[in-house]
Formats: sequence, C-alpha cells, structure tokens
Amino acid sequence: MASHESSKDARRAEVYVLSARGSEPEHERAVHEELARRIAALLGARYGGRYDAAAPPAGRAYAGRAYAGRAYFVPSDTIVGLANARQLKLASEHDLFGGIVPHPFVATKAITHAVLREDSRTPAGWSRRFGDEVRDSVLSGYSAFTLDDALEAGEALLSAGPVRIKPVLATAGRGQILVESRGELLAALERQQGGLLETHGLVLEEHLEDVKTYSVGRVAVGGLVASYVGTQSLTRDNHGELVYGGSTLTVARGEFEALLLLALSEEERLAIAKARRYDEAATRCFAGFTASRRNYDIAGGSSRKGEIRCGVLEQSWRIGGASAAEIMALQAFAADRDCKALRAQTLEIFGTHEAPEGAQKLFQGVDPDIGLISKYVRVQAYGN
Repeated sequence: MASHESSKDARRAEVYVLSARGSEPEHERAVHEELARRIAALLGARYGGRYDAAAPPAGRAYAGRAYAGRAYFVPSDTIVGLANARQLKLASEHDLFGGIVPHPFVATKAITHAVLREDSRTPAGWSRRFGDEVRDSVLSGYSAFTLDDALEAGEALLSAGPVRIKPVLATAGRGQILVESRGELLAALERQQGGLLETHGLVLEEHLEDVKTYSVGRVAVGGLVASYVGTQSLTRDNHGELVYGGSTLTVARGEFEALLLLALSEEERLAIAKARRYDEAATRCFAGFTASRRNYDIAGGSSRKGEIRCGVLEQSWRIGGASAAEIMALQAFAADRDCKALRAQTLEIFGTHEAPEGAQKLFQGVDPDIGLISKYVRVQAYGN
C-alpha cells in the first residue's frame, strides 16, 4: 500500500467535515465531527467545522467557489469522480480521510465480483481485470446491472446452495435477503429498484453459516500510519434486526509488515493476505484511485455442504464504523513514540444500557429512524 509523507509536509491550515451524501443520520454526523476534531489535532491544524460550498472561506476553488489554505477534508462518503476531486484540490491520500474513486460503482461492493458473462451489461469504467485478479480472494458470487442478469446469476449460484442478495448502497448489513429457491429469488429481485440496479448494481453471493467477519485496514494521517486486523460484532437494533455492533482491532504502528510481526492467528493472517490482494488489484485496475482510509470486511465460515470458505465481502474507502478506533489508535501512537501496537475497540449499542468500562462516549441520542443509539470507543495496551 502507499507510502506516507513526513509530518512537516502533511501540515494543514484547516480541517473540514464534508457532507458527501444526500442524507446523513444525526449520530453519524456527530461522530464525524468529533473525529475531524481529533484529526485536526493530529495535523496541528484548525478545525473549521462543516464545509459549506455555498459560503466557503476565500482562497481555493470548489465547484466554482473558493476556500482558504491547505485544507484537509473528512468526507462522509467516498469522493466519486476525478473532476470532483480536482475541484476540491484532492490529489493524494494526504488531502483527506477517506478515498477517491473514478466511477460510482467503484465505491460500492459491486466491484467485489465479476459479472456472469462477457456480454453482461456493465457501467462505464468497469474492469473485468479486477474481477479476475480478486477471484481467489472473494466468495463465490456475481454482480449484476440488469434484472435478467441478476436472475441468471442467482440461478447459477443456487445450484450450489443458498444465496444472499445484497443491495450495494446498504450499510451495516441492512437490506440483505437470503434466498434458497428460484421462487424466493424472483420475489427478492422484484423488490429491487430498477434505476438503482442499472446505475449501481446488485451483488448475489454464496451464503455462509457460522460466519466470523474480520476487519483489515490501513489508515494514514499526517505522517502517521497504522495497520490493523480484528473482528466485527453484531447486535440487535431497536427493531430487532441484526446489524453491525462494533469492531475490536489489533493495531500496529506502520504498514502491514509491522502488523504481521505480531502474534496473530492463522485466520487473521489469511484475512490480511486476501485484503492486501484486493487492495493491490484496486490500485492497478482503477486509475485515479487513492485512499488514506482502507478498510476491508472479510467473512470466514462454512457453506451448507460444510466447506470452509473465506473471502473479502467489500471495501470501505471512507470514514466508517471502525474509524473512531483507528483515529484513537493514531492519537495513542502520536502521544507515545515507543508504542508499537495496541488494542482498539468501537461499540454501537441500541436502547438503554450501562456504559462500557473504560470507554469514551462519542454519541448518545435518539435517531428518528433507528431510535436510541450510543457509540463508544476505547483503547487498551497490546496483550490485554
């Protein structure tokens, strides 16, 4: 993965939160703002709040307007389009916490799988080479951009076992449908929105039992680099749906070579290897892609036939659920030059509860869609 520049070269005048999605829940906005303040401290910069394209500071151009100084952005989503990145003066991983991709589908889980046939419909910029390069690093599955292709792909996968239908814009595991027959497949596809399917795609993927989801990632801010591996937990939300509940990470100062020096399990090492191949393929196959925050979800489990399977589910090149742990780890490394590794954890808890011991509260409040939610982060010494 990419090298990093010195802290001196990475200094910024201002750090801004940039809204990059049409709708953002209050709890996510609050956490993004808190993490942007911490990033500003790491960069020795001023926190400028939320970037307002309608009334930016004077100095540099964005969408025909201007902003001041060497700004650093914390976007709420991946920056899509190299022209948009240029307008924001984003040239490399040192300009933002997140990533830049050349086409919309590259920011979603749609890139994880190849399409079924050579003549299957694909969006502009699609890379068949990427699908070939990551085939051994992902689960069995296909991406589809038409209902006909989705139906044919689903039927092909059903011959080996149950199939998971995954809308590519959904997060935290929401919106997925498990199908075990052609009838269920047809019903699930009828629920998909044709316009979104054509522009963003749909993933159809083998279903695993007894799944353990690993998080593998690399973050870089102001000359500091950290790499990590860990696991995700699931929790019930206020509607009873099983969703993302947090991440527990082993974090090393430096690139993945430093992480691999730690006492990791064979499963963790396999997850790291698959994530690195996926990451390297994305860099080769999508010109203009860059990211300071690279996070990969890897599932390990078994098929209905009892076969052990492991593969990358998706990437996240934007601020995400584990980012509080990532940033707090970087803060710990900045404060103690002798610290080479640590444990970091995020927790998302729904409803009423007792605060986790030793954790910092990032947010607590009632979201109009999901109800009462609390978010925490904590860091512990490596080995605890």
